[in-house]
Amino acid sequence: MWMCISTRWTVAQTNPPAANGPMVIGPDGELHLNAGRAAMDAATGKPLYETIVEDWTNLKVGKSHLEPEPPVVGDIADLPEFTRTLVQVQWRPGDPIDLYIILPKGAKNPPAVIYLYGYDEDTDRFRDDRWCTRVTSGGVAAIGFVSALTGQRFHDRPMKQTFLSELQESLGSTVHDVKFILDYLATRGEVDMNRIGMFGQGSGGTIAILAAVADARLKVVDALDPWGYWPVWLAKSSVVRDDPNKAMFLKPLFQRKVAPLDPVKWLPQLRTAKLRVVQPMDAPPVPRLCKNRIKMALPKGADLERYDKVNEFISSHGGGLLFMWVKDQVKSLRPASAVAQSMAPVKGSE
Repeated sequence: MWMCISTRWTVAQTNPPAANGPMVIGPDGELHLNAGRAAMDAATGKPLYETIVEDWTNLKVGKSHLEPEPPVVGDIADLPEFTRTLVQVQWRPGDPIDLYIILPKGAKNPPAVIYLYGYDEDTDRFRDDRWCTRVTSGGVAAIGFVSALTGQRFHDRPMKQTFLSELQESLGSTVHDVKFILDYLATRGEVDMNRIGMFGQGSGGTIAILAAVADARLKVVDALDPWGYWPVWLAKSSVVRDDPNKAMFLKPLFQRKVAPLDPVKWLPQLRTAKLRVVQPMDAPPVPRLCKNRIKMALPKGADLERYDKVNEFISSHGGGLLFMWVKDQVKSLRPASAVAQSMAPVKGSE
């Protein structure tokens, strides 16, 4: 592990058992919302995940057949510094998502940051009051969820499937999730949709970059050691070193499937969002060659922070300082009210 962001440098996969009913107790002992569906589709007799019709080669939803279901509001925690609401959202068969909406007290229509951590993370940190206090300090809302095939979202699947073995689906689905989460946030009317950013770590950083290319509503992206440059990453990353499927990752078919989801391909086209990439150079999940290719692909105006040692990075960004950049950036954007006012016709000019 390094820093408070709890990144594990080995392959880990949480496989909670399937469950029915509106609530389920997860492997962490916490109560989660649950879709209440059986693992099999009643109409076709297929596992639900096999009924998904989704184009993972397209960063936009495109021709994918994804239909949002009515959200289900769960637990609401009211603390002195913030309120935290758990909502179950779903637009894909058999894939309910625990979405945490954390609003700072005393801030009307605040900017917001979506937080997406690495592939081996669950929702624990979003229930941590100290984390919630740090990310909402300064009057910025925080939105938290986990990637596809991760944590509470891994169920009713063969045990041989993992985030990595299904990398095209894992990345592609989660990029699409960001679009639907933004749509849902707009319906709630609690945050300023003109001031939205995203923080991503590891695989979450990759997804944040791809999501910003797909959806211009993301105005700021903060990517901590994002994965990328798949031909080398899949061969040399410490994340795949002990994976039983590692031989499959080097096969041409697997590489062709993930090629459209390589941030190195898309970074030069990311012109609608302010971008920062942070790279601890000795952090083993991303080989140095991959870090360098990501650096070379950065668009003009992007911020790049590099640290020779992980310890140097921790010294600079511990204690919640890591989140200051993305929060400052979204706070500096023009509020939606100011944009609307500037677009209003001047009296007498109609």
